[in-house]
Amino acid sequence: MASRHHDHVDKQFGEQAGAYLTSAVHASGRDLVKLSERLYAASDARVLDLGCGAAQHVKEVVAYDLSEKMLTVVAQTAQERGYHHLTTRQGYAEKLPFANDEFDIVISRYSAHHWHDVGSALREVRRVLKPGGKAIFMDVNSPGNPVLDIWLQTVEALRDTSHVRDYSPGEWLTLFTESGLAIGSISHDRLELEFTSWVERMRTPQVMVQAIRAYQHSAPYDVQRYYALQPDGSFTTDIIFIEASRP
Repeated sequence: MASRHHDHVDKQFGEQAGAYLTSAVHASGRDLVKLSERLYAASDARVLDLGCGAAQHVKEVVAYDLSEKMLTVVAQTAQERGYHHLTTRQGYAEKLPFANDEFDIVISRYSAHHWHDVGSALREVRRVLKPGGKAIFMDVNSPGNPVLDIWLQTVEALRDTSHVRDYSPGEWLTLFTESGLAIGSISHDRLELEFTSWVERMRTPQVMVQAIRAYQHSAPYDVQRYYALQPDGSFTTDIIFIEASRP
């Protein structure tokens, strides 16, 4: 079951690698600015980037992803921009091919909601971090409320069948704590998603796009208000920024 999901993720993101790298959501944002500030203060760090989120201003970056095409695009872009500190490695987040205590920082940006087993992946993150090393995770998160949660998970799954789950802050707290990572801070923000580019980025089939629009039209007022649902289908969701460390 896990291998089939991994294969599906590889196919989904391999075909859209270039679009993801250049999208407004993935190439910009307040969370990316905050991440850059954290990495700028750690210029001598060796960083593992899970899911090719974005890492600059450090001594060395290993971009790690399940999609070979995504890694190829990242490597080519790094070369074009003169980032000679970046190398790539392919594999699953749940089974990292690195030695214990190998990295100063591990980051993940908008990737974890596709992982088959986030708990296993976080335990691997702890293993490859040096004692005192930092983990920085950014992702869309569920507000936790059952009605709001099921709406978000449904539109995400209709748009992208490799989606697993947007976790709530409480779920993230449990996952990090059970993995042995100590959370230092959690901050929240909102992310505006323009509908047309959101579905085009994943090449969502038209039948699924129509299903999303029908589901949006049927959304109760509380859902429409919370997600600031617009007439064109655009909406705003929660994002979370977690900073943790290996004790």
